Amino acid sequence: METSNPAESTAVESPYTALLTAASLIPIPHYLLGISLIGAVILYNFLEIHFFQDLFSGFRGQPVVLTFDPHSHLYRDVVSKCRTLHGRYLSTPWLSSPHLQTLFLHFFGNSPVVNYRRQIFMTSDGGTLALDWVENAEVEKQVFQANDALQRDDKNPIIIIIPGLTSESNTPYVKHLAFNMANRGWNVVVSNHRGLGGVSITSDCFYNGGWTEDVRKVIDHLHCQFPQAPLLAVGTSIGANILVKYLAEDGINTPITGAAAICSPWDLLICDRFMNRRLVQKFYNKAIAIGLKDYAHLHEAVLSRLTNWEGVKKSVSVRDFDDSATRVVGNYETVDTYYKCSSSSNSVKGVTVPLLCISALDDPLCTSEAIPWDECRLNTNVVLATTEHGGHLPFFEGLTAKSVWWVRAVGEFFDALQSSSLSHRENEVSVSSVNALDTSIDHAPYVHVLQNGMISAVGEEVAEIGILNKENVDQDKKEEDTINAEQEKVSTEIDLIQPQKIVDIIAPVKKRLNQLSRQNRKSMWLLAYVAIVTTWPVVGPALSFFLRRRFRNLFSPASVKR
Repeated sequence: METSNPAESTAVESPYTALLTAASLIPIPHYLLGISLIGAVILYNFLEIHFFQDLFSGFRGQPVVLTFDPHSHLYRDVVSKCRTLHGRYLSTPWLSSPHLQTLFLHFFGNSPVVNYRRQIFMTSDGGTLALDWVENAEVEKQVFQANDALQRDDKNPIIIIIPGLTSESNTPYVKHLAFNMANRGWNVVVSNHRGLGGVSITSDCFYNGGWTEDVRKVIDHLHCQFPQAPLLAVGTSIGANILVKYLAEDGINTPITGAAAICSPWDLLICDRFMNRRLVQKFYNKAIAIGLKDYAHLHEAVLSRLTNWEGVKKSVSVRDFDDSATRVVGNYETVDTYYKCSSSSNSVKGVTVPLLCISALDDPLCTSEAIPWDECRLNTNVVLATTEHGGHLPFFEGLTAKSVWWVRAVGEFFDALQSSSLSHRENEVSVSSVNALDTSIDHAPYVHVLQNGMISAVGEEVAEIGILNKENVDQDKKEEDTINAEQEKVSTEIDLIQPQKIVDIIAPVKKRLNQLSRQNRKSMWLLAYVAIVTTWPVVGPALSFFLRRRFRNLFSPASVKR
């Protein structure tokens, strides 16, 4: 009888040995297929691809979410007529990822051919800006024509494009926008930042995320050159941040009649933290830093003198570049100080012109955490449109990815704005300023609410008096002529004119104060009623005690005898 070795029996029957034996029988191509599937799943999530989400929804896209004040005239008169903003956005199926869209826009773009005419604009500090006017959007060969003698219809709307960081008129998304706006029959000009568009830096200053002075000078120049032409502005990325800050800083004094802010970072400090959060954002951070370093090396002769040049050359992130260059030239104490001062999230409440803001919730550069939802909702002049997908600026749609969704939305918005009463904002402001005291007090203290939004009442008294006395100026001149005709003495003439001017200044103010008191009579009675009700538990007993003592002394026997 044969006996088996227990150790040998255990080794033969070991499950690990059986597993390895079975694994060795699987063909190598099957392993490669499995590894590929696992890699595809990881890549699908890493790139935030949403193809299957679109597939399961029948490629209907996701609805556009609008955030606005329910009492907004901008929504009622303009945005409600824009079909694009009330529809859905479906990205190009083979670009169903914010990263794929952003990379495709950068490397390919599918941009149309645009022909520019260049105008050189010099700033007061010696800086040079290139203003590129769209000459003919359908010309097959793109050229720059250096000619400052621009002939434009004074009454034709002018679209001012403010590009993003290190972007210029040749950037694909800028050409998409310029081409579309020009095809609508409008004059289009791209305001390139300092040192971009093939122009050298000619002063000791270059642009940053909060620098609004160049935009202000360009807009004022265009308004002086074409005083009857409506000015519309579109800012993209960091250009949107600059545009919103400018609109808030200038308030009702800006000649802009409508604007659009596309993919604004809103809060630069939050975006800086976001850019260092995940691996894919760190790739973007390094890529943008490389672009900023290329910009700096292009103007090394000037920037090496103004910045920490060794720090610039060693920069591996946007924050490093801002610490070595932007902060130094802008005289900011720290990088965080620069980010806080340059952010536009707190400026939204000061915008007084119709403003459309568009952002994608999956923006890989400007996180949705920085979007000022409440500030946009509280300002009647602002409508915020957000989409679930879109990336940073591409928003490609269609199978060929030749159309950009936000460009189409901005075109519809400006079309509706031009056909609405809000397009005549300047006339409305000047007219409603006369009756500012009549309409503002019923809405909020210290705030004048006009037909197109809110403006601060502080410091506006002089302007209102000047408007109210506009008709009295001619009367003063007539009186002076009459006095001169009668050949009265100079002293008598001064005595007559000066009191009249004082009366002319005081009379309208008294008139407005009287109207103010009449209009708020009900409010004053209501306040009096509330004061009596709230203080009666204390004042009532005291008043009753006082009256009892008073009448007791009055009708006492001693007083009756007297």
